[in-house]
Amino acid sequence: MKKEIKKCECKAGKTHIGVGGGVIIFNSKKEILLMKRGKNAKNQAGWWSKPGGTVEYGEKVVMAMEREVKEETGLDINIWGLLPHVDDIMKKDCQHWVAFNYLANIKKGEVKNLEPHKCDELKWFAVNKIPVKTVQNTKEAVKNFREKKYIKL
Repeated sequence: MKKEIKKCECKAGKTHIGVGGGVIIFNSKKEILLMKRGKNAKNQAGWWSKPGGTVEYGEKVVMAMEREVKEETGLDINIWGLLPHVDDIMKKDCQHWVAFNYLANIKKGEVKNLEPHKCDELKWFAVNKIPVKTVQNTKEAVKNFREKKYIKL
């Protein structure tokens, strides 16, 4: 008799703590790129966040962030700094993520919204004038940058 294999119903951030992160990307004017989450985003639709996403099994975090930025914005980036991680606990969405945060400049490419199904808008902001409706993990990352709490890589 053949044993039936059950499909895992695991969902990062919901059934277990998710690992992800994001990147504060600077342009030549020292502005940072934020994305407005669309109605099909995993969580916090209508709020602004830094580009980033989930770390896949076997993937190094820094490589995941480079991949996610490329997938979302079309940009190749040069990661030059590491900010403190953020425990992003979203009680309303019943989610918990450990978010690694990086600092980067643009290596090449033009900003494009490559995920319009998840992202309504991409926009540059002064580091001291981010929107009020910015997600907690991005607010904390920006605050840590402004307070010079990061490691140069």
